[in-house]
Amino acid sequence: MVRMFRVHRSATGSTVDGMKFGFVVPWGDAEDIGDLAAAAEDAGWDGLFVWEPVWGVDAWISLGLAAVRTSKIRLGTLLTPPSRRRPWELASQVATVDRISAGRVTLSVGLGAIDSGFDTFGEECDRRTRAELMDECLDIMCGLWAGQPFEYSGRHYEVRSTEFPTIGHVAQEPRVPIWCVGALGRPKSMGRALCWDGVIPQVLDPDVEGGARQADLGEVADLRATIDAGPNPGADVIVEGQWTEHSPAAYADAGATWWIESMWGAMSEHSPVTAAYDRLREGPPS
Repeated sequence: MVRMFRVHRSATGSTVDGMKFGFVVPWGDAEDIGDLAAAAEDAGWDGLFVWEPVWGVDAWISLGLAAVRTSKIRLGTLLTPPSRRRPWELASQVATVDRISAGRVTLSVGLGAIDSGFDTFGEECDRRTRAELMDECLDIMCGLWAGQPFEYSGRHYEVRSTEFPTIGHVAQEPRVPIWCVGALGRPKSMGRALCWDGVIPQVLDPDVEGGARQADLGEVADLRATIDAGPNPGADVIVEGQWTEHSPAAYADAGATWWIESMWGAMSEHSPVTAAYDRLREGPPS
């Protein structure tokens, strides 16, 4: 069933009832992320997200700075590849930023793009193994957030019973929301994504740059119907794009609940941070 949403005007531009708007920062140092997060909150955006590189600016330190510069906007990664992270370290980072922000973190996860440096640094590149590592990492993170003692035995990770005097809890109950990439038409990938709080739909297509494309309106509508008929009805559907090329309102009608404005092309500009700041000040898309 297609949902209908009403478009209305606000002080920051047009918004769409039933849809939230986020912005993923294409480039910037930690201090830039703090400034951009403050600008996004002032302009009426609902979320600000950063990408997590294999090497470079630390995403979670940047989000910690963004947390102290803001009070309402949601903060998170888009996205984190758990296969190359130690679960207990990632759990600590996410929980720390969630506490600093008073419960405003969203964790987005996926297998990641291996051409972003995986092979350069010897990270696992096999798709099946990365999926297994991600599943086990999320199991361990959620287990640690739930409290101690905790123990785990998997194919890739072994955690003996924990009894540490530590501050490791998250601010949100029962845990931080998790969005997961789901490859449409791939049962295992979609089965994994549907278990979590939001699905980032992806259509694998070897004929397009990067090997994947944005889900179209019909595919989003089908996904919405699948979610609402399953064990986790009401889960978010997250669509990433540029409002000048796609209609957020049309995606909202199809059942998407988050629109993430992206400007990856700005990375090639002379000042990508300035380009991002200018776009944020315009407010959420119509």
